[in-house]
Amino acid sequence: MEKYYYLLLNLASFAIPFLFSFEKKWIYFIRFWKPYFTSILLVGFVFIIWDVYFAYQNVWGFNNAYLLGIRFWKLPLEEWLFFLLIPFSSNFIHYSLTYFFPNFKLSTKSTQLITLFMLFSSLNIFVFNLNKIYTASSFGLFSILMLFQSFFQWTYARQFYLSFIIIYIPFFLVNSALTGMFTSEPVVFYDNTENLGIRIGTMPLEDSFYCFSMLYGSVLLFEFLRKKWKYTTQLSYNN
Repeated sequence: MEKYYYLLLNLASFAIPFLFSFEKKWIYFIRFWKPYFTSILLVGFVFIIWDVYFAYQNVWGFNNAYLLGIRFWKLPLEEWLFFLLIPFSSNFIHYSLTYFFPNFKLSTKSTQLITLFMLFSSLNIFVFNLNKIYTASSFGLFSILMLFQSFFQWTYARQFYLSFIIIYIPFFLVNSALTGMFTSEPVVFYDNTENLGIRIGTMPLEDSFYCFSMLYGSVLLFEFLRKKWKYTTQLSYNN
C-alpha cells in the first residue's frame, strides 16, 4: 500500500470539497467550473514548469517507495495531480468562508499595511538569499505578487488573507505528510543548500510562500475570468 500513499493523500484532500461543490442548497460552487478550472490549470501550468525545472536541478526529488512509478519530465503522476486537486480544495475553503461569512474581512487599511509588511519582508529575504534558488524564487515571486497587490489593492485580499489562515491548517497537514512527519522517509525531499533550512514541522518555510502565491494567483485569475465570462451569480450567503 505504500506506493499509493501520495495518490491517496491527493484524493483524500480533494474528495470532500469536490463533493460539497455540488451541494445546491449551499454555495453550489461547481456552477463556476469553467473559470475555476481554467484559472487552476493556467496558474498550475506556471508552477509545474517551475517544479519540473527544480526537479531537473535536484532542488527537490521524490521517493519512489510512496509513488506509483509513473513519471513525466521527472515529476511523478501524483505531483501533477497535486497542482490540480490541492488548489481546488484549498480555494474551495476560501470561497466557502466568503459565502457563509461575507462580512468576515479585513479593513482596506489593514489589508494594505499587511501587504506592505509582507512585501518588504519577503523582498529583504529575496535580496539576501539570491544564492539559494528555492528561497530566491519563492520569496521573489511572493514579493512580485505583493507589489501588484499593494499597487492595485484588489479587494479579494481582504478576505483571502484571513481565509489563508484556515487553509493553512490542511495545507500544513498535507505537506507535513509529504515531507516526513508521518512516514519513516519523506515523499518529497529537498536539497537544503537551496533553501533557508528553516522548517515548520518537517516542511520548508518556502513552501508556505509558494503555496500562497499559487492559491492567491488562481483566485485573482478566477475572479477576472468569472467577470469576463459574465458569471454574475453571487458568491455570498444572503439568507
